[in-house]
Amino acid sequence: MVSRARRVTVTSPQTAVVLTARRGGVSSPPPRLSAAERDRAERLRRAQLRLALVGLTGLALVLVGLPILLDAVPELIRPRLFGLPVSWLAVAVLPYPVLALLAWRQLRRAERLERADEL
Repeated sequence: MVSRARRVTVTSPQTAVVLTARRGGVSSPPPRLSAAERDRAERLRRAQLRLALVGLTGLALVLVGLPILLDAVPELIRPRLFGLPVSWLAVAVLPYPVLALLAWRQLRRAERLERADEL
């Protein structure tokens, strides 16, 4: 089941002050985080950075590994589709759905971390 939680725009406190001033509103000093909020934010940041490293590793494997695989296994270069080598299509087309999948997975895992930290 998909929750209908309200999305919140996240900006730095300094950006929020500038945007408020541009809109003609009253600018207020940026809010200060309590020690508990600061600890939670730092914990989430570290956990999400670890997830990002996993995603970047997957990205590197696809973008670097695919050409290496095609070079190591010459049989993969011979097949053709519409007159083009399948290896060219694999390098030109395959990474994009994989990148979209990695991004989707990264977002879901980051959201799951935030929800788990709220409990």
